Amino acid sequence: MNTTERLCYQNDSAAAFYDTAQFITGLIIYPALCFPGIVGNILSLIVLFHKDMATSTNVYLSALAISDTVKLINDLFYFILILMKHTEAANAGMIMANLYPYAHYIFNFAVCVTAWLTVSIAVERYISVCHPTRAKSICTIPRARTISIFVFITMSIITIPSAMRYHAVFVTDHIYNLTCYVVQPTHIGNNQVFMKPYTWIQNSFRSIVPLVVLIILNARIINELKRERIKGKSLSGRNRITLIMIIIIIVFLVCITPDAVMSMFFGFGYVEENSIVKGIREITDSLLAANSAFNFVLYCTMSQQFRGTFCKIFGITSVHSKRSERDRLLSTYTKSVNGRVSTHESKPVAPVSNTEYEGNSALTLQETFV
Repeated sequence: MNTTERLCYQNDSAAAFYDTAQFITGLIIYPALCFPGIVGNILSLIVLFHKDMATSTNVYLSALAISDTVKLINDLFYFILILMKHTEAANAGMIMANLYPYAHYIFNFAVCVTAWLTVSIAVERYISVCHPTRAKSICTIPRARTISIFVFITMSIITIPSAMRYHAVFVTDHIYNLTCYVVQPTHIGNNQVFMKPYTWIQNSFRSIVPLVVLIILNARIINELKRERIKGKSLSGRNRITLIMIIIIIVFLVCITPDAVMSMFFGFGYVEENSIVKGIREITDSLLAANSAFNFVLYCTMSQQFRGTFCKIFGITSVHSKRSERDRLLSTYTKSVNGRVSTHESKPVAPVSNTEYEGNSALTLQETFV
């Protein structure tokens, strides 16, 4: 049986493993990540574009949210196609085969952009922590915008061959008397003289080189922060921001490492891989989706400024702002009362009995001004 004749039907343990991995990732993991991740990234963009958040770091984070959203939307289409595969198999196969070349390009483009924007964040944090005297002149908003645009344009060009690597082919399986659409390499995709070195270059840009650079930079940044703590210095505001960026980098490293390992040992394309490798790829790709959906949660839990701006934009009164306003009003009231006492105002004041005042606390007094 030749390859084309058995493309429509597979029934072995390797194919079963791939189908199971595809079912779990496509129908369970991706929707659980994509829907909240897309909403979270959109909310992040709204907050990060606010004038109160105008910093060079937030420019990179905004660009990162855009690339993550593109990645998650692409993954969401994959969820829809896997869902159709289990309900309308014939139409799903045709749609998947025709969309795959474009989805393959978008996937590689978005992952490459995310990788190099994360590297850009790491470089900026390295300069900010290890060369603070030069940070003000180097880490500027216009430069961050230029670098972000450059990353988007460069990665979109580098990944163009991904869009021309595969195409949909309508084949007939004579053994099982079936016809279906399958994804096969194009003429360019079959040109190993071009595709072999290109695949290594793309995998290097997508995961291997960013992985190495991020490990080195993150180690330098963490080491510098440790030295400051040993010297007894408290963390500055700039370095507290760095802690958030370190977490973003570490999460990316954890999520990208399996993909980097797979790229190093299996440098050929996804379609050409066997079912076992494809099943593992499903798992490593879901980690990349998790990375794209993570950042909004991090910003909300660790950045007080992000939470404050978020509440300001959407008209939400946070517990912290309530307490701040309450303290301000209490302070104003106290100063007013003390001022009256110090000037010995002659206005009659109704006496307050001990029973009326008993049990009143500062919190009770504060609550009257909420």
